Amino acid sequence: MYTSIIAGLGHYVPDNVMTNEDLSKIMDTSDEWITERTGIKERRWIDPKTDDSPSTMGTKAAKMAIANAGLVADDIDFIIFATLSPDYYFPGPGVMVQDQLGIKEIGALDVRNQCSGFVYSLSIADQFIKTGMYKNILVIGAENHSGGLEKSDRGRGVTVIFGDGAGAAVVQRCEDADRGILSTHLHSEGKHAEELALIGPNTGRWVPEIIEENDAEDSSYYPHMNGNFVFKHAVTRFMEVIGEALMANNKKSEDIDLLVPHQANLRISQFVQAKMKLSDNQVYNNIMRYGNTTAASIPIAMSEAFQEGKIKQGDLICLAAFGSGFTWASALIKW
Repeated sequence: MYTSIIAGLGHYVPDNVMTNEDLSKIMDTSDEWITERTGIKERRWIDPKTDDSPSTMGTKAAKMAIANAGLVADDIDFIIFATLSPDYYFPGPGVMVQDQLGIKEIGALDVRNQCSGFVYSLSIADQFIKTGMYKNILVIGAENHSGGLEKSDRGRGVTVIFGDGAGAAVVQRCEDADRGILSTHLHSEGKHAEELALIGPNTGRWVPEIIEENDAEDSSYYPHMNGNFVFKHAVTRFMEVIGEALMANNKKSEDIDLLVPHQANLRISQFVQAKMKLSDNQVYNNIMRYGNTTAASIPIAMSEAFQEGKIKQGDLICLAAFGSGFTWASALIKW
């Protein structure tokens, strides 16, 4: 039976840096307020003058991951693209990456699981590899949050959190039973869907219908988040799903060489770290530089951690995510 290894990683973020001070000029907020609640100091927002989009950023991250895997684009057998902010309502960005890479007409799958989208996508890739269907699968997470945020006092609670960017991984077939993705664990709880959601536009309620004068106060076409409610559920589900991965593989928290959590809020990561009694060297955070990039956050963090020498062959790596849906997921990987 084959195992699935991550053979290459890559990431891309826009050049345009938006600091907390920059945001304080367009809404009633401050560096102190944002830092205290989220740990974020700056984020990247797409400059509309550039060609950056979820698909083009994903392609740039993908090219880096493919090169780092020692492959060429035509070695890729399948594409899985996770995002909540596609270039178009349809088609999804997976097919656009296939075209932008200039490769043969391989399959492309789009995953809409928001913050846990990359881990869900990794789990799908793992199954395709283990059944022998594909050899090299490109998994991408990319987001353009800035294009849809409410940049006003009313929207500040959400807007200050999110950033743009893309991360990618090449998941590759391996015959070494001691390496690869050991297990993945996926969950959802739809009864809390509207606690973190973009309610409109949707197929029953398009933008022109909701921005007429009599709907000027309607904020449903901007993202909504019940912050305290989400935080409380996030810390619980993070702990549960990490524990599930460890138990499934007869491991303990002290066996983890590096935990790469979804970069939702630095306070969530710090809470989980303290509860699991992990050292600073066992947890990777980069939210202070990029904000929450949803499906892109874990692959960006993994790519940076690998570049910094914090992920090495033989390490036990744990990925964990929680977000809109609610959905949550984890993966345990022997690098």
